[in-house]
Amino acid sequence: MTSAEKLPPPTLDALRRRGRLRTAIAMFGPAFVASVAYVDPGNFATNFAAGADYGYALVWVIVMANVMAILVQYLTSKAGLATGRSLPELCRERFGRRANLVLWLQAEVVAMATDLAEFVGAAVGLNLVFGIPLLPAGLITAVVAFAILALEQRGYRRFELTITALLAFVAAGLLYVFFTVGNQDYRQLAGGLVPHVNGGGMLSLTVGIIGATVMPHVVYLHSALQKNRVRAADLRERRTLLRFNRWDVFLGLSIAGLVNLSMLCIAAALFYGSGVDTGELGTIHANLATMVGGGAALAFGIALMASGLSSSSVGTYAGQVVMAGFMNWRIPLVLRRALTMLPSLVVLGLAVNTGDALVLSQIVLSFGIPFALVPLLIITRDRRVMRDMTNRRVTTALMLAVTLVISGLNCYLLVDAITGVCC
Repeated sequence: MTSAEKLPPPTLDALRRRGRLRTAIAMFGPAFVASVAYVDPGNFATNFAAGADYGYALVWVIVMANVMAILVQYLTSKAGLATGRSLPELCRERFGRRANLVLWLQAEVVAMATDLAEFVGAAVGLNLVFGIPLLPAGLITAVVAFAILALEQRGYRRFELTITALLAFVAAGLLYVFFTVGNQDYRQLAGGLVPHVNGGGMLSLTVGIIGATVMPHVVYLHSALQKNRVRAADLRERRTLLRFNRWDVFLGLSIAGLVNLSMLCIAAALFYGSGVDTGELGTIHANLATMVGGGAALAFGIALMASGLSSSSVGTYAGQVVMAGFMNWRIPLVLRRALTMLPSLVVLGLAVNTGDALVLSQIVLSFGIPFALVPLLIITRDRRVMRDMTNRRVTTALMLAVTLVISGLNCYLLVDAITGVCC
């Protein structure tokens, strides 16, 4: 049980006595924690690959994925705010045991793919900045993740502020590289907003970018972050909390979207058509040092390291929420983390191509998204559960469209891959 669950949450009226600014600051946080998962090392791999291979052609994918992410995270946070329970807990109450078992098992597979991206990315970042070999760097990542997560036991604000600070390092590092690189073709950037996919590698990257952006595990986590946070005394205060929540999601996810867009633009300006291999993050770092300078390479390494460390902590937290919610099971955090991070340590120990492993992990994540979105859609449109926060018809229609688009892209990728193997 966390400290947030042991102590009664403050009332909205008590927060307001501190003043408007302090109230607003106190209300923000959950979406910034969730947004860390949207700029994790998997995003580095897919976004840099997209810019290097196709220039600005996949800008529309990043924009579309970010818009979908804002809607998804708003709905899952609203579910937590309206019910005081996490999405996995709501699924356990709504669906049968067999359905919850399936949802939990696929969520564990997703957790392993998430850990692969986070641990490999953090290890590569530590290697680039400090020269630490990959396998020891992966173990250091696990220790740091536990240390950051331990802050949550002493109050959710310490955990939120630490994660937000690491997010600031990611954003600052990549924006520094973006402005240092310069040479952006803004006409082509605008042209990249027009949707088109030619199949093959472009399709794989499209699905990978969406998988790296709309993250299944953080869909589950964000609802839990709203639990026992601030109490509302009446309907008016519930609506006030919902309004703050809407702004929290918009600001947090918009920052993540700008960071993702900056990655693609950096790669498009530097590497598109140059023949430079960007298959691994270490290669990108080396090319930045050669083509731009040591400062840009260092900023990239620090951003990657901060991304991996923060997202691995968030991933650990999400894993606990998923298991406790779907199955009402709780196992020691160390054991749970050891199970899900094992594939990551194998990849690091065998010196597998980290860039390919990261992109593949994001494709796996994309296939897990519908398993999170369909229950979210069913629950948030149910007035018996959501009461005054039930989805409007247009919101339900948009959420249905998001679910169909992602599921359709996944099916298209699967058919394309099977056709390629058979032919």
